[in-house]
Order: sequence, then structure tokens, then C-alpha cells
Amino acid sequence: MVGIIDYGLGNLGSIQNMLKVIGEKSVITFDTDKLDKCERLILPGVGAFDAGMGKLNENGLAQFVKQKALVDKKPILGICLGMQLLGRKSEEGELPGLGLIPFDNIKFRLDDTDLKVPHMGWDIVDFKQDNRLIKNLKGTQRYYFVHSYHAKCDSEENVLMTCDYGYEFTASVVKDNILGVQFHPEKSHNFGMALLENFVKGC
Repeated sequence: MVGIIDYGLGNLGSIQNMLKVIGEKSVITFDTDKLDKCERLILPGVGAFDAGMGKLNENGLAQFVKQKALVDKKPILGICLGMQLLGRKSEEGELPGLGLIPFDNIKFRLDDTDLKVPHMGWDIVDFKQDNRLIKNLKGTQRYYFVHSYHAKCDSEENVLMTCDYGYEFTASVVKDNILGVQFHPEKSHNFGMALLENFVKGC
């Protein structure tokens, strides 16, 4: 069972529908008792950094996620804003993030005036290390992005994937049982489905 954390932001139904297609049961909830019974957690998110952290703090979910990730070592996948919240902070806001992985979120700094912010649409990623999240994913991997900010990791050991948009940026982060993807697997058709299947069956 996968717990999809409902803090008021994110494509919750789309994620649940894709999990259903791959045969995985899930629950969308903000109830920590129900989430605690799940084997894996997904932290989705769409919108601004402070709005996301504010809602996590208000609902007591921030401390819950930290407990599950750091103490219980439960597999957690952050998606889009959910990935950004795994870091320490963002140039987009003032509130501190969850601080689960050592990175900060910065706005795209593009010298190419033909490129627009946000970075939106399908794009190709490169794998930077082995991980069960990307096991057996062969060939060119394309995912759907919508974001104006991206992670800047302290260490390359936390960079799982990169993408190029004017320059190379971190598209996926990892630290032990904690994972994040800047793109939307639930909008990425077969590519996203294969990645989510790896998360629920391999991580």
C-alpha cells in the first residue's frame, strides 16, 4: 500500500490512477495514522514553496514525514514541488524546507533568451548513478516538466538524474530511502509508469 500525502497541493488523483494501472493499492489522505500503515509514501506537490511547507507545518505532516524518512527509513518519493520540499530552502520563499537531502532550490538562470521560464514540457534525462528507482529503464527516458526552480545539491552523490535546459540541472535527487523527481511521472505516460512501478516494487 502506498500513502499519497494529501496536504492540499498536487495531482493526487492522477498519481493514484497510475498506481492503479500498475496494480498497486494506494490511499490519498492527510491522516497520519493511515499513512503510518503504508509501506511507502509519495509527497506530491504543485505550486509555491512556502504554500507547500506552510500546509505541511499546519497539518503536522512535516514532522511526520521527517520521522518516517529519517527514523523509520520508510521509502519516500517527492514529486515536483514535493521534491523541492525535501531540500533545505528555496529562493522562491522564506520558510525552511524539510531538510532531508542537502540541497537548495534556485531559480533558473538562463543566458539563452530563447528559453522561457518555467521549463515546461517533455524533456530527456540522464542517469548519474545506479538506483532501484531506475532499474531496467532502457533507452532514452523522457518525462514531463513544469517548474521555474530546480535543486542545487551540495554533493554529486545526491544527484540521481540531470536534465539540460540552458545548462545541466538536477532532475532527481536521492539519499538512502528518500527520493525526489522534479518531473511529473503521473503525466509521463509509459516512462512515468515504469518509474513508479520501480518505486512501489523495488525501493
